[in-house]
Amino acid sequence: MTFETVYADAPAPDGPALFPTMSTMRAMRRLKPDAVPDETIEQLIQAAVWGPSGGNMQCYEYVVVTDRAVMAELAPLWKRCVDAYLATTGKHAPEGMDEAAYGRMVAAIEYQRDHFAETPALIIPCYKFPEPRFDEEGLGIYAESLGPAGLEHMTNTQTRFQALAEGSCVYPGVQNVLLAARALGLAANLTIWHLMLEQEWKKALGIPSDTHTFAAIPVGWPQGNFGPVRRRPVADVVHRDRW
Repeated sequence: MTFETVYADAPAPDGPALFPTMSTMRAMRRLKPDAVPDETIEQLIQAAVWGPSGGNMQCYEYVVVTDRAVMAELAPLWKRCVDAYLATTGKHAPEGMDEAAYGRMVAAIEYQRDHFAETPALIIPCYKFPEPRFDEEGLGIYAESLGPAGLEHMTNTQTRFQALAEGSCVYPGVQNVLLAARALGLAANLTIWHLMLEQEWKKALGIPSDTHTFAAIPVGWPQGNFGPVRRRPVADVVHRDRW
């Protein structure tokens, strides 16, 4: 497996500008400390709200942190999570990524860790899946439709199914945040490292115990320039009709 650089050509006058936006939407971790206007942050959350949500339940909430005192309180938690990641999963470059490129990525991660208190804005997407409503007739059809093997599988994977159900409702909005940030010239990157200390993050931010968090997205004006992303070639990831 190797990565390729995807270059974004200027869109045709009647073509979608979205494609060049996506092809230059790199994770940008080196942020200027300059504040992001409230109206701009509201544009990001509006983009998130436009994202699809499973069953159109729209049970998402977004915690937006811009207060420097709160960010300083979160900075030690961020450092602990990043250090834990870099000592384990993040210790080695992914297959197909050269060590020099990975070293530059780690340097950016460490920079963000060391300057986290200066982050202009942090967005925490949250979701609380509503309690399901069943009746006897519906459960009968459910059991008949799945069959014994399907029922056993659902019983054994209920936790994963619940997590994916929630994630499918919130991550489309998260992707919209990233796209909107890029379109507005803002740097942003999606992280889930905070989940290693989620209870402490939730306590610091007053997030209810029965509400799950799905990401921590630092947002700000980039120090560097946007550029083409490096991704696996399409031909290497497509399985047509069957695996």
